[in-house]
Amino acid sequence: MLAAFAPGAAQAWEPTKAVTFIIPAGTGGGADQMARFIQGVIQKNNLLSKPVVVVNKGGGAGAEGFIEMKSSARDPHKIIITLSNLFTTPLGTGAPFSWKDMKPVSMLALDQFILWTNAEKNYADAKAYIDAVKAAPDRQFKMGGTGAKQEDQIITAAIEKQTDGKKFTYVPYDGGGKVAVQLVGGHVDSSVNNPIEAVAQWRGKQLKPLCIFDAKRSTYTDKVTDDMAWSDIPTCHEAGLDVEYQMLRGIFTTAGATDEQVQFYVDLFAKVRETEDWKEFMKKGAFNQTSMSGAEFEKWLETTEAKHRELMQGAGFLAATQ
Repeated sequence: MLAAFAPGAAQAWEPTKAVTFIIPAGTGGGADQMARFIQGVIQKNNLLSKPVVVVNKGGGAGAEGFIEMKSSARDPHKIIITLSNLFTTPLGTGAPFSWKDMKPVSMLALDQFILWTNAEKNYADAKAYIDAVKAAPDRQFKMGGTGAKQEDQIITAAIEKQTDGKKFTYVPYDGGGKVAVQLVGGHVDSSVNNPIEAVAQWRGKQLKPLCIFDAKRSTYTDKVTDDMAWSDIPTCHEAGLDVEYQMLRGIFTTAGATDEQVQFYVDLFAKVRETEDWKEFMKKGAFNQTSMSGAEFEKWLETTEAKHRELMQGAGFLAATQ
């Protein structure tokens, strides 16, 4: 009985109430799909004794969600899934927060970007599409994307450097799911959606992937459509489009969380990543399964923030306060 009172018998921290899981983006996009999938995995595998409540707070290009995390610094029962708007929103809007206003937990994966077109247009490859943009009047081609001055528009600006001065008309939507629907409907000519945001339309032969914005092809070789796997999509470098970009899918908690509380979430998401459901989800969305936490993750965040500042400055997207 005395052993129960020994110092080593103290219980590690765990949530005492529901955990609020914030998504700084709209419904239907990659971040929304991943967060809701994680919620299901945690519940299915009984990884947490308290419920996880998912809440979308995508206003202001995600600033709504990040500012709530900042203002909830003393509440360790809040976590947030992050994408690259972690960097682009404060840099592009001047919103008063940075990733340092939260505690990094873990990088879950890196998400890819693919240049998609409507399958009915039947462009042979990325070069054929870019050649069409070059030959058309300025801004005739429409690029659909998630938000303004965010990842999709940054990639669009990088593509424009290789279109002989021709610009796209960039059309922003509040979620990747809506972008895919608009592309299927012919309301835009292309998108740079994440794989998971357009895989259903690809499988349904409504959209066509032209190239992937990575240095190497995907490693996933299982067929997604009747005749193609993710690994069959050429890199944009192969197609002569010298653009590369990947996006963070990570988890943060609030700034006032203790080391013990942060470690609880590190361990929780390590368990999520070990499940077969997660591995299948990674394959379905063609994710780069790089993961990290602790000092390694913080160093990556520092470097990546600097990279985004450079990219956005080159595109003229920095807010006046930056």
